[in-house]
Amino acid sequence: MIDLRFYWALLIRRLPIMLALFIICAAFGVVSAIRAPSTYTTSARLLVENPQILQQETNSRDDTTAQGLDVIEQQLLTRANLIDIANKLNVFAAYPGMTVDERLQWMRSSTSIRRTSGANQATLMTVSFTSPNPRIAASVVNEFTTLILSANTRNRVDVAEERLQFFQQEVDRLSADLDQQNARILEFKQSNSQSLPENLTYNQNRQSLLQERISRLESELSSLQTQRQDMVRLFEETGNIRQTAQPQTVEEQQLAQLRAELSGVLSVYAEDSPRVTSLRNRIAAAERQLQAQTAGAAGGAGSETTILDVSLSQIDTRMTALQSELDQANAELETVQSAVSATATNSITLGALERDQANIQARYNAAVADLSQARTVERIESSSQGQRISVLEAAGVPNQPSGPNRKKIAAMGVGVGLGLAGAFFVLMEILNNAIRRPAELRSRFQITPLAVIPYIETRQERRHRRSVMLALIAAVIVLIPLGLATLHTQYMPLDVLTQKVVTRLGLG
Repeated sequence: MIDLRFYWALLIRRLPIMLALFIICAAFGVVSAIRAPSTYTTSARLLVENPQILQQETNSRDDTTAQGLDVIEQQLLTRANLIDIANKLNVFAAYPGMTVDERLQWMRSSTSIRRTSGANQATLMTVSFTSPNPRIAASVVNEFTTLILSANTRNRVDVAEERLQFFQQEVDRLSADLDQQNARILEFKQSNSQSLPENLTYNQNRQSLLQERISRLESELSSLQTQRQDMVRLFEETGNIRQTAQPQTVEEQQLAQLRAELSGVLSVYAEDSPRVTSLRNRIAAAERQLQAQTAGAAGGAGSETTILDVSLSQIDTRMTALQSELDQANAELETVQSAVSATATNSITLGALERDQANIQARYNAAVADLSQARTVERIESSSQGQRISVLEAAGVPNQPSGPNRKKIAAMGVGVGLGLAGAFFVLMEILNNAIRRPAELRSRFQITPLAVIPYIETRQERRHRRSVMLALIAAVIVLIPLGLATLHTQYMPLDVLTQKVVTRLGLG
């Protein structure tokens, strides 16, 4: 159970000090509330207008707007900017002793920038400033407004120009890469012109024709060799190069073979191709030669030996021509086969080069599109047709002060005094270890006393104690206000002292 009489006695005993703490804090609070200079707050309202020519999707535009306003706000509240405004408008003309850091902190704490926006709502910006001088407050807000408008235009144009420059550099770089890739592809095709994928069908057809031609030439060459051997053997046995069962001569057989070859070639080549023209010329020469031989044989000129030599010479000439043609066909076949074999590898390499070219081309096309858009955006921003900030309501000179809240300051001083007095009472009770009541004797020593004899004051001691208490109370009531008044007038005003203490403690 709480002993109210005991604590009342303690309260009366400590009342002078508690009263002194309360009076000091209350005096500081009341004096600060009375002497605190009036402050004036004014504001300007700005509207963030949507672009007159829409450039992007709504969500992206909203994000860009928020980022742009954040950048402008941070630029506005930089140290150099605030100090320049303060010096330009003589904001601290009445406080020449303030340091640069104190001025910067005061400017930032006195400036307020608020933005309001929402779905299907316009974005508004409110710029406020608080100052003891109403004209200075209005001037600072108007200066802030001018800086915001110029910064918005400058930032958006700078961003558009930097974006245009970046995409221009990107287009130039990708164009150079595309030219280099095209040069690589051209060089590869020139160095592998016979074994490119687009020539594969032609090479395969040419390979089949050469194989057929080689087979025919080998057969014809073998036939001529057999014919020569038979002619020589027949002449050695009979002395004649003709047989009754074989009326045709070599020229006649050769002419028949040429005509058969021409018939086969005409099924593949055109009438005016070099191959057909060559065969027709050879057929005409063979016909003239056969006619000459026929005329010589009819006149009876020459002998069998001469005819044998001429026939063998003609066969040898024909065999030599066929062998040369066969060698050329084999060499061309090897070249075609090598080209067909290398086509697969070249196809893979060329595909990789063309794939890289397609990737570069796609990036180049995208960069060109972005460059075109960047040019459009730059023109829009330069002509002020994009997003912009306009002034809805400029800052005016306020007629009524906006602060300070004097009642609140005085109440805070009284509250702090009561808090300190209560804290002093509790602290003294915690630090006091003396035994003053029977209950403390029981709780500390775990014993129950049979009887407790209190200290009995005499009448004179009681009178003395009351006199001292009244003197202390009178001293507190009289001396402390006098001391505060002396401090206020002789040393430093209490409101200034209070502000310095609060600032030193980091509370304001």
